[in-house]
Amino acid sequence: MSSGITFPKGFKTSALNCGLKKSNLDLTVFVSDVPAIPAGVFTQNVCCAAPVILSKSHINSNKIKAILVNSGNANAASGDEGYAAAVKCVEELATRLKCLPTEILMASTGIIGVPLQTDKIINSLDTLVGNLSEKNNVDAAQAILTTDTFAKEAVCEIELSNGKVRIGGIAKGSGMIMPDMATMLSFITTDVEIDRHTLQNMLKKAVDKSFNKITVDSDTSTNDCVIMLANGASNVTLTEDDKIIFFEALESVCIDLAKMIVRDGEGATKFVTVVAEGCKTEKDADTIARSIANSPLVKTALYGNNPNWGRVIMAAGKSGVKFNQEKIDVYFNGVLTVKNGLKTDANPEMLEKEFTKQEIEIKININSGDSEAVIWTCDLSHKYVDINVDYS
Repeated sequence: MSSGITFPKGFKTSALNCGLKKSNLDLTVFVSDVPAIPAGVFTQNVCCAAPVILSKSHINSNKIKAILVNSGNANAASGDEGYAAAVKCVEELATRLKCLPTEILMASTGIIGVPLQTDKIINSLDTLVGNLSEKNNVDAAQAILTTDTFAKEAVCEIELSNGKVRIGGIAKGSGMIMPDMATMLSFITTDVEIDRHTLQNMLKKAVDKSFNKITVDSDTSTNDCVIMLANGASNVTLTEDDKIIFFEALESVCIDLAKMIVRDGEGATKFVTVVAEGCKTEKDADTIARSIANSPLVKTALYGNNPNWGRVIMAAGKSGVKFNQEKIDVYFNGVLTVKNGLKTDANPEMLEKEFTKQEIEIKININSGDSEAVIWTCDLSHKYVDINVDYS
């Protein structure tokens, strides 16, 4: 059985190396047998890439037949020529798929500021389209990667009122990650029958609970996007009673993919869950948790196996949220380390042992309300610097 992007019925994919990278797959296309209802969430970075601009213009008023994705070149900071290059690639693919150019979306990831070599993409389209199959999902997941160390796929099958439907997704991302909808891309398919408004709302909510709750290095890419296609190939229509079940399944797929991105953070050795609770509002909780998760001092302490609670309360205190420092409690992997703003008698050797684990939870309770938030992050190692110095 197919998995990933082709797990739902009616989707095919293909991938190859077109020469944007010296080796490894660097070009893929996802095609729906029938034009699909689309939804998308895109980067908020004002320096956004040409394919983001193109896809945003196509996604609002059309059904979508295909998504063309390249890695190795972001086609960002490339001026009018970059947009023209994206348009040309989409037009050429539309000719081969016998659809309108506006029925195709495009996404790119890789180095910023380098002209996109459209001839390499266009010269590969005949082979790409000729090899379309529901069995190429693994290659597709590989073709969108840059500094990632593994492909990221997630699937779900659920029973609705009128039958079974499937959701499948892939993602890439390892550095420049703190989506605000990093070089983060995700593509999700489903075979349910659903209207555009419902799909867009559900995707936005799922992204807010998943991709927008992760950070590797606090940087929001020029190319971030999450795009979802629903082609109705299951012949199962989403009813009002089904909406909660379907949303929970979509959210689960998005969270699985988002967590994989954090686990694959550039140079990361630890997966870290930061919980802020006891806050007046969810926004306050998110702000505090995000401040801790993004703190270079916290992240390097995590890498160095140093349970330095002072860095945690520092990061909470600089967040801009007002609270009483004399009410703060801090836990490391469930061990109470700070009580009412002061350190406890927790065994230092035990805490250091906890910090050697690959999964760590930092929990801070400011004891001023009932709201909480979770952010997933990783540590910051020497290798992160090496990867980004060598990247271009």
